[in-house]
Amino acid sequence: MHGAGAYTADRAAALSGVPKSTVHYWARKGHLVPSISPERVKLWSYTDLLSLRTIYWLRQPKWTAEGHEIPSSTMPAVRRALAALRALDLDLFQGDRPLVVVDRDGNVLLDPPGGTLQTPAGQRVARDLLDVVAPFDTVEGLRGPDLRAPRPHLRIIPLKLAGSPHVEGTRVETRALAALSSRGYEINQIAALYPRVAPNAVDEALDLESQLARNLGQAA
Repeated sequence: MHGAGAYTADRAAALSGVPKSTVHYWARKGHLVPSISPERVKLWSYTDLLSLRTIYWLRQPKWTAEGHEIPSSTMPAVRRALAALRALDLDLFQGDRPLVVVDRDGNVLLDPPGGTLQTPAGQRVARDLLDVVAPFDTVEGLRGPDLRAPRPHLRIIPLKLAGSPHVEGTRVETRALAALSSRGYEINQIAALYPRVAPNAVDEALDLESQLARNLGQAA
């Protein structure tokens, strides 16, 4: 089910937080070919969003607490992480927010809510890791949102609405609400069109879409 979700380059870049130019470069070089549609129009999957963050993080230099530089992870480590992410069971994202983390060696680890961090086989591990679902910051100043609950009343579920951000418990996508706002509708007017969508959820949707637009604007 690694194909769940369907994101254009703009959407994949904005949601992952990875610059759009980098997303295209990695696709051209074969580092991460979009798994839904590798040709025009290229479409990236939900797992690809996690993979974009993973490649970016693994290839960035890091520092110890004493200020010593740690070399970037090797390409074998990157390939190991990407293979593990492709094998991820996306049913995990149907319930509570899962923690899916990657270490510098490219191992993908699962941390169930309230549980102890562990490998899929159950081995306990340390916490020098990247949570690929959590909000994601880049050196370019971009910030990708949480990829399960980008706002308190918003959700991203890979197997629902092609992975599009939407208001929790509905099929109302955040970009549909933002389109109404761009046409001059006020928050209360938008909420009145959707009886199951509260004004605060509309406000969160507009805030998320503004964040995604900033990611693309800053990356241009």
